[in-house]
Amino acid sequence: MHARVTEQAGGDYLSDGYSLRSWLTTRDHKRIAWLYLVSITAFFFVGGAAATLIRIELATPQGDLVSSDTYNRLFTAHGVIMVWLFLIPSIPSALGNFLMPMMIGARDLAFPRLNLASWYFYLCGGIFTLAALIAGGVDTGWTFYTPFSTMFSNSHVILAITGVFIVGFSSILTGLNFIVTVHTMRAPGMTWFRLPLFVWANYATSVILVLATPVLAMTLLLLAAERLLHVGIFDPALGGDPLLFQHLFWFYSHPAVYIMVLPAMGVASEIIPCFARKHVFGYRFMAYAILGIATIGFLVWGHHMFVSGQSVYASMVFSILSFLVAIPSAIKVFNWTATLYKGRITFSAPMLYALGFVGLFTIGGLTGLVLASLALDVHLTDTYFVIAHFHYIMVGGSVMAYFGGLHFWWPKMTGRMYPEMWGRAAAVLIFFGFNLTFFPQYLLGYGGMPRRYHSYPPEFQVLNILSSAGAAILAAGYLLPLGYLLWSLFYGKRAGPNPWHATGLEWQTASPPPRRNFEATPTVTREAYMYDPVTGRESPQ
Repeated sequence: MHARVTEQAGGDYLSDGYSLRSWLTTRDHKRIAWLYLVSITAFFFVGGAAATLIRIELATPQGDLVSSDTYNRLFTAHGVIMVWLFLIPSIPSALGNFLMPMMIGARDLAFPRLNLASWYFYLCGGIFTLAALIAGGVDTGWTFYTPFSTMFSNSHVILAITGVFIVGFSSILTGLNFIVTVHTMRAPGMTWFRLPLFVWANYATSVILVLATPVLAMTLLLLAAERLLHVGIFDPALGGDPLLFQHLFWFYSHPAVYIMVLPAMGVASEIIPCFARKHVFGYRFMAYAILGIATIGFLVWGHHMFVSGQSVYASMVFSILSFLVAIPSAIKVFNWTATLYKGRITFSAPMLYALGFVGLFTIGGLTGLVLASLALDVHLTDTYFVIAHFHYIMVGGSVMAYFGGLHFWWPKMTGRMYPEMWGRAAAVLIFFGFNLTFFPQYLLGYGGMPRRYHSYPPEFQVLNILSSAGAAILAAGYLLPLGYLLWSLFYGKRAGPNPWHATGLEWQTASPPPRRNFEATPTVTREAYMYDPVTGRESPQ
């Protein structure tokens, strides 16, 4: 992207104070991104530890490592931490916080103090959630379904939903900040259709966060009222409706899938043209597809309830809408593929992660169509097929893209390069380990193995062992970047301002960036992704 930019003389944002106080009171969006990055990484490994215990337990059919009650608390801990504390905030709050202002030529987000408050809300909610685990855990699953959570569970439900409730404020404030920033702080010449697709994706995600998260907050408040005061909202004996909780919960939680996936799509849309050295194929269709996914995503929550007893006609409508949301998703996959066609592709670590994202997201999306089919869903509901499907979307998709984005922008964030060979090895290891972990679960689910059981018939053991072996490889793959990225902070070679020869505004300033991003406001004069197909550099025209 061509722009007139003058770098700021003086220190970078990392040298703007070294004390703990300077970090905990900062209003710099780049430092707040680091606060999120460190917190999210810590929660990721806590949730990963719970997943490791789950897979060890399932290596044998007898369920002889932990009791069934402990197993319930383990998969609840894994789900609650990974969904609410890692997957939802990871790309928007860490990478988005760091990049969004720089990508549009702004010096910061619109409300810097609110941005810092968002992180404190996130941290406070995370502490409440961890306190619930330390106190003994929760056995309801991450969905907190009633009437189990309101009438029967004797675990720490109130403490856990308080944590999720508080984290919701962080999401709303971050989304609001992004929306106002994109509307009011774009650099001169940065029109809507010159925005990088990462900005489009996070903008659409922010709209979902602001509109849907209050519904979740209200639902959790009703759950607390029902559990503590027995007011009869969900209890049919008191005139309540147990299905009401599912409608309200999934009204937020299905769009939440797109909160996780849309930013991942934004990351892939930045990496693929850079390492294919080509303009994004069908840029406007890509932007419209993002808005289409965000809009239709609000209309498909009922496909989680095909076997709940809701009207058959309602199920038919939700089934059709679920098929419709595949259209804009398919447009994006097609356009990424077309962008790669005849490109000068470099298989560096970010590109390997991005290609892994496209492949795994495609498999997850296609199996989503299987679950959108009414008759098939009746057979597959609450089996391991569902677990495999949403892990292909939320982990194979979102986490691969998150790691891809982390490697792509790591030189910008730190000013240091990571060891490329280790980066490629980790990307391949994660891709292989992920598929070995979750592809057998499609077969397990189709064969009838239910989810949430800590023991199972012996005929399912071979596939479970394969899955557990894959999980061990996946864990090793996740630990590798933790090691070499930390190493690179001290020993990595200097990156320079634009080591990938990318075209975004964020690459037109120093690495690491100065405190205010740009000394003078940049002026944008051309569209994004103007790569020269011959030289691979920014196109001169």
